[in-house]
Amino acid sequence: MRKKIDIETNQELAQFTIERSADSIIWHDCAANIKRVNEAACKLLGYPREELLGLTIQDINPSSNKKTWAKFWNRLRKDKVVQFEDSNLQKDGTTILTEVTANFIEFEGQEFAVGFSRDISERKRNEEERACALREIEKLKTELELQNEYLQEEVIELQDFGDIVGKSPALQTILSQIEMVAPTDASSLITGESGTGKELIALEIHNRSPRNRHAMVRVNCASIPRELYESEFFGHIKGAYTGALRDRIGRFDLANQGTLFLDEIGEIPLDLQSKLLRVLQEGTFERVGDEKTRKVDVRIIAASNRDLKDEVEQGNFREDLYYRLNVFPINVPPLRKRIEDIPLLATYFLRLASKKFKRPEPRLTKANVLQLTQYDWPGNVRELQNIIERSVIISQKGNLRFDLPKTQSGKKIIINSGWDKKENQNILTFAEIRSLGQRNILKALQKTGWKVFGANGAAQLLGTPPTTLLSQMKKLGIRKPA
Repeated sequence: MRKKIDIETNQELAQFTIERSADSIIWHDCAANIKRVNEAACKLLGYPREELLGLTIQDINPSSNKKTWAKFWNRLRKDKVVQFEDSNLQKDGTTILTEVTANFIEFEGQEFAVGFSRDISERKRNEEERACALREIEKLKTELELQNEYLQEEVIELQDFGDIVGKSPALQTILSQIEMVAPTDASSLITGESGTGKELIALEIHNRSPRNRHAMVRVNCASIPRELYESEFFGHIKGAYTGALRDRIGRFDLANQGTLFLDEIGEIPLDLQSKLLRVLQEGTFERVGDEKTRKVDVRIIAASNRDLKDEVEQGNFREDLYYRLNVFPINVPPLRKRIEDIPLLATYFLRLASKKFKRPEPRLTKANVLQLTQYDWPGNVRELQNIIERSVIISQKGNLRFDLPKTQSGKKIIINSGWDKKENQNILTFAEIRSLGQRNILKALQKTGWKVFGANGAAQLLGTPPTTLLSQMKKLGIRKPA
């Protein structure tokens, strides 16, 4: 009697344990008919117990069919215990991932299986998120390695000065334009003669933009061999052509989330301009030899010392690409039209050159300034910097001597050392230059009847854009009389 009570107690305890188990437990026969389930199985699959007992394994497992079931059962009969991950179909049609341990049982001459399973959907999501994070880290690591390789290979010919130096009206106009366009993602076309500092303007736009946490990547379009344009812009995969020994990232990839500066863009061959236009319009491209389409988010700033509008008319540059780039044009005037900036630039370059060559900083005299301002500067700011550096090297006892090339008139400007003592009365102060400029603008406005824009306007008479003239009028307090 006691033994019978113990058996009944153990059966009740086993039944209680099965029902309270957190794991889903399902008994089924060799034909996949479900014979018994616990509460956790009903809750996991969303079925009432009575309804679940009328189903088969195929009803709750979308990947199971006659062929796979026969294979599974043969394996279970042989190994007795089988562990696997599978998907289960809930009553509402939702699929969940489960981890299953199936046990083979022989009872009263029949074959059964009992499966213990638990929901691992959340765990799998976490694992996938971690895997994605690791893949992203690996991708970033690869990109950083390639960026480092790019920076080592590419000599970025930036101006030595870190800030834009000068206070001329033309430069103030450019700074205003930078402030307007920098916060946007608009493409900008910077034009001007070689050596005027177009790249410095591009860098300033990038630094003041929301993209400044990412790189500004420079491409000198004039220095790329024609057959390598696509590889330089878009990259290539290993084996794409002879010499492609490994994958290489292109400049668009390098500039993703940042800015791509296309210097001397007028040098890009006409037949390749359409591929560049596609990237600008759609933000997609393929690496050379690869079929995978990649997407990038890049801001484009282009520069040219050519008149691209004239190039369009001559058929050397695509009109649609020109308008795509020329959303916000900025023209950088030559140094000969920024006379007021020459003393400031010369002083700045003197300081840099003295530190660079570890020489005492020479004194910039009024005679030196006059000599510099009388020169035409065909090489612009770059030439000025070179002249200053050379003068620091050759100067003796702190006296600057500029060996300037011949001017357009064919004469050298020679200033003797006693000039600044005898001719000081001919030097204008900056205040006098400002007053002279104010009177000159007023004279032009009066002559044109205060007409600023258009043909025969004051801006045309002064040889400056109307926006520059308006900026100067505002700065100098010039207003049309009532």
